[in-house]
Amino acid sequence: MTSSNYTNWRRFPIEQQPYYRDHKKLKNVEASLADFPPLVFAEEIRDLRSELNAVSLGKGFVLQGGDCAESFSQFNAPNIRDTFKVLLQMAIVMTYSGGQPVTKIARIAGQYAKPRSSNQETIGAITLDSYRGDMVNGIEFTKKAREADPDRLITAYNQSAATLNLLRAFSQGGLADLHRVNQWNLDFLESNSCKDKFESVANSIKEMLAFMDVIGISADQHPQLHETTLYTSHEALLLNYEQALTRIDTLTGKLYDCSAHMLWIGERTRQLDHAHVEFMSGINNPIGIKIGPGITHDELLLLVDKLNPHNEPGRLSLITRMGAGKLGDKLPSLIQKIQEEGRHVIWISDPMHGNTYTSSSGYKTRNFDAILQELSEFFAIHTSECSHAGGVHLEMTGLNVTECTGGAHGLKDADLSKAYKTYCDPRLNADQVLELGFLIADKLKK
Repeated sequence: MTSSNYTNWRRFPIEQQPYYRDHKKLKNVEASLADFPPLVFAEEIRDLRSELNAVSLGKGFVLQGGDCAESFSQFNAPNIRDTFKVLLQMAIVMTYSGGQPVTKIARIAGQYAKPRSSNQETIGAITLDSYRGDMVNGIEFTKKAREADPDRLITAYNQSAATLNLLRAFSQGGLADLHRVNQWNLDFLESNSCKDKFESVANSIKEMLAFMDVIGISADQHPQLHETTLYTSHEALLLNYEQALTRIDTLTGKLYDCSAHMLWIGERTRQLDHAHVEFMSGINNPIGIKIGPGITHDELLLLVDKLNPHNEPGRLSLITRMGAGKLGDKLPSLIQKIQEEGRHVIWISDPMHGNTYTSSSGYKTRNFDAILQELSEFFAIHTSECSHAGGVHLEMTGLNVTECTGGAHGLKDADLSKAYKTYCDPRLNADQVLELGFLIADKLKK
């Protein structure tokens, strides 16, 4: 890799970018970001690459989840803590009940920008620029709010830095201690049908830890009993931000995008001859590509070879998002093509985006049963093709929201308005996430 790789993208066509009216201000912001400290470190990124290497070889599972789009207004310690707790809760269920090590990657500390299906939004007789996430503009439907503001890139960096500081404190400061596994339950999960199952898992873990203490295996000797590792990720959408936070590692001389440990390219920006693929080909982070039903075998293989030319295990994840009932039409032949060509990839299921619809009450939503169906199809197809189902990618929150229908409490369209808080796409709430965790654990165990 040469140091020019991460700047070449500016010479390529690019999609899903905001229009900044003040170009001088944008350049000044980019220069400031380039002088700021990295948000994550190359050694941490290499640690994730090592874990994903094992997953690529069939020895682990990826849990990737978090907000659809983080918002500046909802940035606070309780929200970050609850997202952390629900990820821990789901991971421990999958690890203990599913019998596989789980790599935890949060959609957090950088997921502030979103692609849009249209550049503009019309309400009544007024047409304005679309909301592209708090990193770009405001959600309020006014001309001033919808203008792309470069200063928001600085705000996103600062909030990401603060979020990472808190996550590191949670990970290493006692909250992740397995001796406190019962305390990971969120208050509003008291009526969840899976609560007793989780408490059974927690009690079994506590009994195991007590036995280990008796025979002299303590947390002091094994820090993984009271600490955890949580990696961060986001869609690499705003390449001026990503370039500004890309650094050359002094130990290896390699380029790393230090805005997050893992980055992915979305379905709308994965064109082979465009800027996003060019930028991602020049960094050494583990990366993902969102794969929809429209991709061809040849297109996929060209993308894989462009983004992972040395065929390194753990470098590249293919995140499928095709929809319940549609996965079986496309995924088997894609797996076969990758296997025939001997390419190392991690297959991850995104069962959220292909199952989005507008409810009769007017809310964008997803149905839990459809999400579960696509996940079940994902596992079944990989079993049939002798391939490894390597992970799941979820839009989820630790908040008690009502954005996705179905689940143990049987949320219906009429319930969506009770706590519909998302700025963009609907998220699974902690009730639904816990239920899904046990269902995935059953798949892993089988």
